[in-house]
Amino acid sequence: MLNTRVVLASRPIGIPTTDCFRVETAPIETLQKGLIRVKARYLSLDPYQRSVMAGNHMGQSAEIGDLIPGEAVCTVIESEHPDITVGSYVRCHAGWQSISDHSPEAINLLPSGLSRPSLALSMIGMPGLTAYAAIHEIARVRAGDVVLIPAAIGGVGAMAGQLAKLAGATTIGITSSPDKCAIARSLGYTHVLSRHSETLAVDIAKVAPQGINVYLDLAGDPLLTIVAQQLAIGGKVILCGLIQDYNGESKTLGPPPGLWIGKRATVSGLVVYDYEHLRPKFEAAYVQLFEQVLLHPSEHFFNGLESAPEAFCRMMQGNTTGKVVIELPDF
Repeated sequence: MLNTRVVLASRPIGIPTTDCFRVETAPIETLQKGLIRVKARYLSLDPYQRSVMAGNHMGQSAEIGDLIPGEAVCTVIESEHPDITVGSYVRCHAGWQSISDHSPEAINLLPSGLSRPSLALSMIGMPGLTAYAAIHEIARVRAGDVVLIPAAIGGVGAMAGQLAKLAGATTIGITSSPDKCAIARSLGYTHVLSRHSETLAVDIAKVAPQGINVYLDLAGDPLLTIVAQQLAIGGKVILCGLIQDYNGESKTLGPPPGLWIGKRATVSGLVVYDYEHLRPKFEAAYVQLFEQVLLHPSEHFFNGLESAPEAFCRMMQGNTTGKVVIELPDF
């Protein structure tokens, strides 16, 4: 049996290109005692991986020749553990490869009752937990709030918009192309605006004349400054992503502090790992809502491990529609 893996061939400069990656194959070694062997079925592609590849991510780094790290949903193919049986779906940090070995402590069984395994990487996974922490734990969104979300159909944005809507808020989604705007409307946003509008500040003011109560910042400037000017008094800003910065072409500076003071704003940084202890509670609540068709996924699938480099480059160019997932065949 051979293992196929995608490694870092060169550090990206600006928008990543496929020659930053290399696909390798190698024989699989004998499974060590106590470990569990899994085969990847779905791989998660996330914008934060761009900074990992550049070597400047806050939590991890990939060196030249290293496996590209990332979460995956896998099928167990070898196990002696009584609770993690062959054939089980699990979530783990397998990276961009077809076969991997893990300790039992590094593997998580998928939530009971989840009929769509890929969602453990999107709305019922890390992006969904991020949205849950932002909307419910930090902002504590309630009926009557006006919530603005850029990257409105991505992994975090799509879930955050729906959670805010379920809480009774007016939701404003910002995205780019007409196709993406149509997807945002299908997700139930109250208003959908184009990021490329030459009058975006005016557009926001029209749909939120009383100001923005909660802004989940996934983009950085210039949008962050535009929204800061239109916050309601006492508005909340959750800093969660820097899409503008990931490709290394610019660094977000943000609005002048006087804007926050004038708006009496609360500005919070969100790192999802701080909320990992809430994952069981989050999964128990939102798997049920998905199965009841009260939550709608936003996923963009690519087929085969070899498609991961091209899919990642397209994602970082803004040419994907939803949470990007690589689907691998059973065998």
